[in-house]
Amino acid sequence: MSARLLLATRNPGKLAELQRLLESAVPGVAVVGLRDVPEYPEAPETGVTFAENALLKAREAVRYTGLPAVADDSGLSVDALNGMPGVLSARWSGRHGDDDANTALLLGQLADVPDERRGAAFVCAAAIVTPNGAERVLERSWRGRVVRGKRGGNGFGYDPVFVPDGLDLTAAELTAAEKDARSHRGQAFAALVPLVPELLVRS
Repeated sequence: MSARLLLATRNPGKLAELQRLLESAVPGVAVVGLRDVPEYPEAPETGVTFAENALLKAREAVRYTGLPAVADDSGLSVDALNGMPGVLSARWSGRHGDDDANTALLLGQLADVPDERRGAAFVCAAAIVTPNGAERVLERSWRGRVVRGKRGGNGFGYDPVFVPDGLDLTAAELTAAEKDARSHRGQAFAALVPLVPELLVRS
């Protein structure tokens, strides 16, 4: 099989992650990112669920490029905040992508929450859409808890305050390989990989 698959992201880490997964599982598929295709207007993430946003981004990518596309949407769902920040994770503080401000606001909101009630999960929905209209979306989660201070220099977003179940390290203290093997995005991408050959053949 020789085909191109667009991952609708400008994040080099996500691109490398999906490339690693596909290289061994689906030889001959070249994964490209948004930097590798002509620029197009990216739609705002208006969905109320991770799955809706992932599908929206993948559909837009197919519409503008004609390539089969994968997109993901992810965030942190905190039990004590009734599942928030959720789809608002990247702009929780009001400024999109301001990791420090988002994390500081979250920790402030949880300041009075006892340790045993600080459960949370990272959630990722990964969608694949082909030019002939085939669509699949898969969702995976990574349970853990929010700690009271930032630890670790790896990762991004809320990684420095999230300790996965069964570990004492935050997500930002794990190596890239350790995180890929456990994380919500790693799980979602891995589950998506077996669907790729079938969908690309039909596209």
